[in-house]
Amino acid sequence: MAPLLVLIIVTILARVGGQLGIHTLKDWALATRVGLAVMFCFSASAHFNSMRDDLIRMIPPSVPYPELMVTFTGVCEILGAVGLLVPRTERFSALALILFLIAVLPANIHAAQAELTLRGSPVTPLIPRVALQALFILLVGWSGIYSGRQRITAKEIA
Repeated sequence: MAPLLVLIIVTILARVGGQLGIHTLKDWALATRVGLAVMFCFSASAHFNSMRDDLIRMIPPSVPYPELMVTFTGVCEILGAVGLLVPRTERFSALALILFLIAVLPANIHAAQAELTLRGSPVTPLIPRVALQALFILLVGWSGIYSGRQRITAKEIA
């Protein structure tokens, strides 16, 4: 559930930035993309830190090279996160992240059914995990594909 908290907090902070003068962050879609980007980077960090072994155990036995798969999915999350914030790649990145979220769902299902742990705590149970994954898919689709084409400009950040 930590990624959801990161998403909510960063999205709200982005909207506060909009109220403080970053014009495009007044748009919920762009603020949500910022929140999603930070969330995906946060999630990707687990692929390369002390949680890595837990993530490797989440890979279903039918998937070859689980260590490589964890590295690959971590890199995909980082690239997708950055792509959500780049105007020329936001829609492609959103579509790629939706496919990514669908592709990693079997690992999340396997982890819940096998009652695995992350840092010693049980993984999110199956139904909330699938619901959370669906929420992420909807938010990525809405903010990155279907919403207005609001963008952050360098002038607004400075």
